[in-house]
Amino acid sequence: MPFRTSRRASADGDLIARLEAVVGRRHVLRDEGGIRPYARGIRFGGGPCVAVVRPGSLVEQWRVVHACVDHDAIIIMQAANTGLTGGSTPFGEDYDRPVVIVNALRLNGNHVIHQGRQVICLPGSTLYDLERLLAPFGREPHSVIGSSCIGASVIGGLCNNSGGSLIRRGPAFTELAIFARIDAAGRLILVNHLGVRLGNDPETILRRLEQGDFTDADVEDAGNRRASDGAYETHVRQVDEATPARFNADPSRLFEASGSAGRVVVFAVRLDTFVREEETRVFYVGTNDPADLTRLRRRILADGATLPISGEYMHREAFDITATYGRDTYVAIGRLGTDRLPALYRWKARVDHLASLLRILPDHPTDRAMQWLSRFAGQHLPARMLDYRDRFEHHLMLKTAGAGIAEMRDLLARECPPATAGFFECDSAESEAAFRHRFVAAGAANRYRAVHGDAVEDIVALDLALPRNERDWQEELPADLDARIVHKLHYGHFLCHVFHADYIVRRGEDAGAIKEELCALLDARGAEYPAEHNVGHLYKAKPVLADFYRSLDPVNAFNPGIGGTTKRKWWAAANPGRTGPASAPAP
Repeated sequence: MPFRTSRRASADGDLIARLEAVVGRRHVLRDEGGIRPYARGIRFGGGPCVAVVRPGSLVEQWRVVHACVDHDAIIIMQAANTGLTGGSTPFGEDYDRPVVIVNALRLNGNHVIHQGRQVICLPGSTLYDLERLLAPFGREPHSVIGSSCIGASVIGGLCNNSGGSLIRRGPAFTELAIFARIDAAGRLILVNHLGVRLGNDPETILRRLEQGDFTDADVEDAGNRRASDGAYETHVRQVDEATPARFNADPSRLFEASGSAGRVVVFAVRLDTFVREEETRVFYVGTNDPADLTRLRRRILADGATLPISGEYMHREAFDITATYGRDTYVAIGRLGTDRLPALYRWKARVDHLASLLRILPDHPTDRAMQWLSRFAGQHLPARMLDYRDRFEHHLMLKTAGAGIAEMRDLLARECPPATAGFFECDSAESEAAFRHRFVAAGAANRYRAVHGDAVEDIVALDLALPRNERDWQEELPADLDARIVHKLHYGHFLCHVFHADYIVRRGEDAGAIKEELCALLDARGAEYPAEHNVGHLYKAKPVLADFYRSLDPVNAFNPGIGGTTKRKWWAAANPGRTGPASAPAP
């Protein structure tokens, strides 16, 4: 139910009235059925709020944020709500102020600058939108469709330092953004570091920005400010370094909006774009010996003249669970496209909510129905992939381009010993199928839990980065820990040594205790986590990350509690004596 107490009822009513005056009553959702799709994560997290607000312009978003700050309300910014760690929804009922979710999907727009070499993205812009916009320029965004967060927003990925699958580009990153923050005196301010001259008044700046009311002459040279992580290709090639290639708490990739995880309200970001490769080829590699992939990874990164575009890994167990419990998502993407899936997820959440009110259907009725219907979809994976599934435990998909195609073909011929390994060159249908299968894996564990609730306690989902010099990357759990887990799904971005591991916990076992044991094992290996999905409410923020959040949001008004930090105003748990701003706010 919405977060409300009798003590706060009058103040909350005043806040709601002001929000409705800004965006219209239709776009302030207050009933539980309307709120539910926004207040629950697709995989984890959820909690009550007084309202979901959907501004229709950047000026409306600024006024909404101002209203919340004036009424001492917490703001949780949200776009597609596709995060896997609960970082874009409330979590629990122990907030000390009313919670308002501000959903930015109506703020969908982009401005191409520098003949397509850069782009300015607004809060609701999705990767799908940006791909279509840049296609005529022969360019593409930092990340491309195929992310495990299907339907993800551009700014959401940037705020989470999402890395995606593209080896040469590293985590999404920019030092060019326009955002709102609350300073140490409790004042809401607009910071324009976009490098575009738009005026001085906040509403004028935001109105001109949204309308594209600026010329090439207004776009400043970025100087030393970066719009992407241009050093990542060199960084990832350093295979003998004892640190991971990328992870969320890396201080070198935390800057204002980048990595902010909702601790500021981002209105726009300026990003580099990249030349779209015209000639590509996918090689599908299978092996029963992890050492084969270790050797191959080191040869590609250390000695290869041309890095692949991407290198995606799946273990056989993840392959099997995804083939069965991700089939309907796989088919839906093929028939509907990724741009329609977020709306499908919201519809699904509404149906599940209505079913829960009737109390005559089992839990997760839409998941159960979709899983039953998926049995009639027929075999959706190509024959050669299924053959490799039977022959090999470990699967690697390498997408290459240009001169890298022949180079990879020769390397695989030398490095895949027939006794333990094999590879084939995919045709276009196999290429699309291999990567789509890999990228629906993230939802397969969730579906398994929904359908087999009687046998499953929970899912422990870890998003981890191993050191670049790690050779024994395959996990081997102690027998007593392994016995408490029904299935282990391992997949990830292999050349970056970033892995996703979903542990489906056996009914009756303590998922929290299992997570602690797993994290202790990762700590002993020198791993960093999370690697690219951010802490949300699943991970504890390391000191460097918590300090970054505190510097951005000294009041603790934006997305408090993520990373296990305090939810209290002025970070009260961290600063017990702090009860107000550093100085009185200006009138």
